[in-house]
Amino acid sequence: MKLYALSLGAGLLVGVVYSLLQVRSPAPPLVALVGLLGILVGEQAIPVGKQLLCGTAFGAACQQTQATEHVLGQLPGRQAAPGQVAETKPGDPQA
Repeated sequence: MKLYALSLGAGLLVGVVYSLLQVRSPAPPLVALVGLLGILVGEQAIPVGKQLLCGTAFGAACQQTQATEHVLGQLPGRQAAPGQVAETKPGDPQA
């Protein structure tokens, strides 16, 4: 959750600087962001669909193909699955 709070704080700081300089944000319009979400979900359609055709339940298919992690990234409070090595970066408290 700390990463999300830092990201939000950095975005707010940049927004304030843009406002002080009286420039528009280069952020894409909402329709472009929705298109990017469609790309992420579409990438997972074939692997999840194959699992569904084999008779796997939707939730299990998403878990087996790691579709949720690909689309949403690692959610706050979720730990790496057993056997997986959690990614740590320099400066992380876990490193």
